[in-house]
Amino acid sequence: MSAFPNATGAGPEVSVDLLVIGAGPTGLYGAYYAGFRGLSVAVADALPEVGGQIAALYPEKLVYDVAGFPAVRGQDLVDRLAEQAGRWNPTYLLGHGVTQLDDAGEGIVATTDAGARITAGAVLICGGIGNFVPRELPVGSDYLGRGLRYFVPRLDELAGQDVVVVGGGDSALDWALSLEPIASSVTVVHRRPRFRAHERTVEQVHASSVRVLTPYEVEKISGDGALSEVVVACSDSGDRISLPAQSVVAALGFIADLGPIEGWGLDLRRRRILVDRTMRTSRERVFAAGDIADHDGKVSLISIGFGEAALAVNHIASLLDPARSLTPGHSSDA
Repeated sequence: MSAFPNATGAGPEVSVDLLVIGAGPTGLYGAYYAGFRGLSVAVADALPEVGGQIAALYPEKLVYDVAGFPAVRGQDLVDRLAEQAGRWNPTYLLGHGVTQLDDAGEGIVATTDAGARITAGAVLICGGIGNFVPRELPVGSDYLGRGLRYFVPRLDELAGQDVVVVGGGDSALDWALSLEPIASSVTVVHRRPRFRAHERTVEQVHASSVRVLTPYEVEKISGDGALSEVVVACSDSGDRISLPAQSVVAALGFIADLGPIEGWGLDLRRRRILVDRTMRTSRERVFAAGDIADHDGKVSLISIGFGEAALAVNHIASLLDPARSLTPGHSSDA
């Protein structure tokens, strides 16, 4: 992989057929598939490494919804995708957040916050949920870094600990299942009786040794220096339970901020970019795929992001060169 450093001044000048914004799983697959279709590609991402949210926040988590992998560690998936894309030698601009998209005749000129200018025939936005910050736990914020955390980049940091996981979505229950084999104990605390996670994941948690407390909320976090105790209260009865804990994982979701994307003249819905059935946005030569894209019937899964990226690339290939077939045949024929 080639990567530009955080440039100052004029920065690098890059000219490619396709600029992929976002180096997460969908962006990496889009870069691979664009190379397969014969397009030159640049991939820009504000983060200093490929992998997007998975590499930054969840490298040790197991991913279960990717075809061909009964379960795959997040970083392993990223490494495989980067290896796959590397076959076509895309240009990576890591540490380059795209701030501006300007029309330029038969193409788009993108400017990054590190001073790069990328001229591309088309743009594919695969920016996940944009910039994101975790939703804060209402109590115990002063224990952040002393036992309270919002994600777990390395599971072994919590080995042998009593862990309380707060939340009712997929992330909360995935953390609980991932930590169960190595933690001394794992307790899930959720303020509602029902979980928002996939039914299968909920069933796995109930069948495990993970203790489940619903409908409970964290009332107090305490400890002398480091965190040592969590008090939870039942929202129905008011009953309180004191839990020993050296770590609290507050998996309460993230607040998404689209950042510069909001100024790019794109139609948005629910803080996502509206696309048509070809993954085109409301702006000429700009497409979107993955979690950042929205359309009727949308389901946010990594595997669906892959399909959306391939669909977008096929239409981009035909747009840039009408002689190219929209249906490229099978990769095994290459």
